[in-house]
Amino acid sequence: MADRKSFLLRVDAGVLEAVQRWANDDLRSLNAQIEFLLRDALRRAGRVPRERPPDEPATPPSGPDIG
Repeated sequence: MADRKSFLLRVDAGVLEAVQRWANDDLRSLNAQIEFLLRDALRRAGRVPRERPPDEPATPPSGPDIG
């Protein structure tokens, strides 16, 4: 399973209420609905992050040291 990170999200009350109603209609939690919407937006924009193999480092190595 992917690592999960928590963060604070400030959002307009009306937007939050609309997303909560949508989540209720789809039988999802508010958190799952927000994640669904973000993943869908990433997919539509062609920006879905690629899955990295377990042995690949999380960040690419830095370039050569110039000093």
